[in-house]
Amino acid sequence: MGVGVFSDQGRRRRNEDFAGAARPTAEAASVSGQAMALADGIGGAPGGREAAEILVRGFLDGYYDQPGQRGVRRAAGAVLDALDRWIRSQGRSAGLAGMGCTFTGLVLSGRRAHVLHVGDSRLYRLRADRLVRLTRDHCLDRPGLSHVLYRAVGLDEGTRFDYTVLPLEPHDRFLLCSDGVHGILDDDTIAGILSHRLGPAETARALVVLARELGGEDNATALVADVLALPPADIPAMEAALSSLPIPSLPGSGDMIDGFVLDRILGEGRGARSFLAEDRRDGGRVVIKFPRPRAATSAAFRIAFLREAWVAATIRSPFLGTVLDLPQGRRTRLYAVMPYYPGESLEHRLSRGPFLTLEEGVRIGIGLCRALTCLHRAGVIHRDVKTDNVILEPDGGVRLIDFGAVLVPGLMSGEETDEAAPGTPGYMAPELLAGDPGSEASDVFALGVTLYRAFTGHFPMGGGEAFTTPRFEAPRSLARDRPDLPAWGDRCLARALAVDRRQRFADAIEMLQILDSGPRAADVGPARRRSLYQRDPLLVWQVLSLCLLILLLLSLACR
Repeated sequence: MGVGVFSDQGRRRRNEDFAGAARPTAEAASVSGQAMALADGIGGAPGGREAAEILVRGFLDGYYDQPGQRGVRRAAGAVLDALDRWIRSQGRSAGLAGMGCTFTGLVLSGRRAHVLHVGDSRLYRLRADRLVRLTRDHCLDRPGLSHVLYRAVGLDEGTRFDYTVLPLEPHDRFLLCSDGVHGILDDDTIAGILSHRLGPAETARALVVLARELGGEDNATALVADVLALPPADIPAMEAALSSLPIPSLPGSGDMIDGFVLDRILGEGRGARSFLAEDRRDGGRVVIKFPRPRAATSAAFRIAFLREAWVAATIRSPFLGTVLDLPQGRRTRLYAVMPYYPGESLEHRLSRGPFLTLEEGVRIGIGLCRALTCLHRAGVIHRDVKTDNVILEPDGGVRLIDFGAVLVPGLMSGEETDEAAPGTPGYMAPELLAGDPGSEASDVFALGVTLYRAFTGHFPMGGGEAFTTPRFEAPRSLARDRPDLPAWGDRCLARALAVDRRQRFADAIEMLQILDSGPRAADVGPARRRSLYQRDPLLVWQVLSLCLLILLLLSLACR
């Protein structure tokens, strides 16, 4: 964020405008956003300046005292209602009769702008050199009375504030100004000055100075705010953006969708079709995934798209795929756009043979462990690790892709209870097929299956197809198919593939350490069962105490 303010008294007896922006801590800004406001005291009435300053200062201070979970509208509304009542009560005194002011507040939270407004101060937005007014003046629409307010703070019992929520884009520029600016400068002039892209403070000063030079005599105040960058999209914002998009019939090769020319089909799934495409607007090649029409009636498919977009936009790693964020208004139907990663999938690499060498397998395994570690640290479970979802890049890089089946904390996971278990049966841990939602241990199991297939071409527990449910028993020894591989590698995969999740690696980091250290690993066998004393020493002492008590009672009874 960049913010600048400038105000000039003009030819008036005093300046009744007041504007400011909060300076929250990083923690407060991440929860409640960045707040700013402008107020213009009602001219001709005592206490106009006092009302404007009290309202702006009180709003900027009180808003951050509200619990973050209340949301912008409720938190800001509670503060403004309290201030409105106080200003109205003060206006009943003889010395402050008619005390009141206009108010325009702006809160930039996440990827949305929240606007609260009453009166005839204004808020403008400049985007791509196009100026749009975001507020309306609450003035009488009658000849000669267009300057008379019919709504403002302090005028009536219970002031009604207009409230609007708008999506943000990088490089948006906002202007809050009093009528001393917009009453003199027309929209084209304002747009021209904002488009020069001077710093916020210099731009605010330029607007006020020009209004004065063109004959303005009233107080004139301008606050300019620049959106320099946006945080990763939050779930409610992405849900709101995607929920309204239609899901028509699947396109075909050669079609143009929103400036993307579809080339060849890269993949077909039960819920979507993926194309390699050329971006005619921004250039370059991308991968676009379109949901099948039946997704229009299935909440689970929409949630899968939302999960994929959120994870790829939020968790960044060179070992994970990403989803591209399209400009507001470009997307006319539901789809996801991803970068095109040159190379091939691990599945394609296996289909052309030969199977991986130890060095290749270890390198890929380490990369996938790092990918899973990034997800798990964010509380996300992938649930569909498999050879089709691993991209091998020409420079040796490894990327885990496809987040449509991920488990995201708090993201409507209950919606999928009536759907098939997420993932691919041949790679799924037994607890997933039994109804467990997924855990780090189930991702480790899928990684074990993926590496076993990469080394041998087979599934470790039987079944020749990815969508065949395996018989869960001790995995087939790696040495039977690849006697050239070392024993520590066999033990490593056997532990990752343990049917009992408690016998697997505790997490992907532990497996990474084994793969990285190789033959130097001290112990890669299945986790040893701990003694009862190690697991529950209190229970052991309780049992011993009970035994001693029984012996004591028997001893007393025999006397």
